[in-house]
Amino acid sequence: MIRSIGMSSEGEIRINVNTSQYPEWIKNPENLLWVDISGEPNREIESILLDDFNFHPLAVDDALVETHIPKVDDWTDYLYLVMRIVLLLEDREDLEIETPELDVFLGSNYLVTYHKIPLTIIDTIWQMCQRDSRTLAKGTGNLFYQIADELINQYMPIMERIDELSDQIEDEVFDNPKPMVLNKIFSLKRALLELRRALIPQREVFNKLARKDFAIIRDQDQVYYRDVYDHMVRLQEINEGLRDLISGALETYLSVVNNRMNEVMKTLTVITTLFMPLSFLTGFFGMNFFQAAIPLKIWTGKLVFGLVLAGMIGIPFGMYLWMRRRNWM
Repeated sequence: MIRSIGMSSEGEIRINVNTSQYPEWIKNPENLLWVDISGEPNREIESILLDDFNFHPLAVDDALVETHIPKVDDWTDYLYLVMRIVLLLEDREDLEIETPELDVFLGSNYLVTYHKIPLTIIDTIWQMCQRDSRTLAKGTGNLFYQIADELINQYMPIMERIDELSDQIEDEVFDNPKPMVLNKIFSLKRALLELRRALIPQREVFNKLARKDFAIIRDQDQVYYRDVYDHMVRLQEINEGLRDLISGALETYLSVVNNRMNEVMKTLTVITTLFMPLSFLTGFFGMNFFQAAIPLKIWTGKLVFGLVLAGMIGIPFGMYLWMRRRNWM
């Protein structure tokens, strides 16, 4: 889908400007044009970006290959930016973070956005432009800020959801540390790592935009990018805090499991120790040489049977009391 929205020098809003009119439209510096491209064949996209906007082939090639971390390239007349949108998927067995790419060409009076899948943040700003012409009247720099601000707004609910899941995991670690809890911990660790990979380079992008590094960025727009940068720094701090929290939950899980294993081994050891004398007695009295040394009637009498039975009961009980006294149990 290729859609466009423009504002003429007279302040008139025009929806879906014809692709053949793009070069003529952006020649007038008083006009403004936003072109959004999604899900189109690469050949058609390449034709628009190269022929209509005269973008550099290397920048176009980067846009068509979705393998880049967030970055900003200065091509004098325009900026090429790579952004990462964050999507939280919970309808699967494991929590998963997806970071589809958003490619942006930012010029003095035009903005071109390209993404392979439909993005909610783009649709939100698009509808805002249709409802209120002031969004376009403030220029492409402010228009891109609106997109970036909406992008940041999607991070916070994801952070809050991960924080909520972290609290649940902490409770499960102490109450019922099953292997499923371990799977949840590693799922959250992967999600936070994916967020970190998107946050850190994206933060540096807005740090550059907030400074006077690019001539295409107007002075009045830098303060907005500085605001986005501050939010990025805050999100990174939250992310690092959650990573520490999950790492602590993992260490606690391993500690609890080890302690429970020690308790099990301790119980089994006690049981084995208690029955060792019984095993000795049954083995000792099962030998046949006593019949030759002691008269049979004496050995098989009730008195001997009672003494042996009392010893079999008393010895384990006495060992149990001795272990309790030494705080082994």
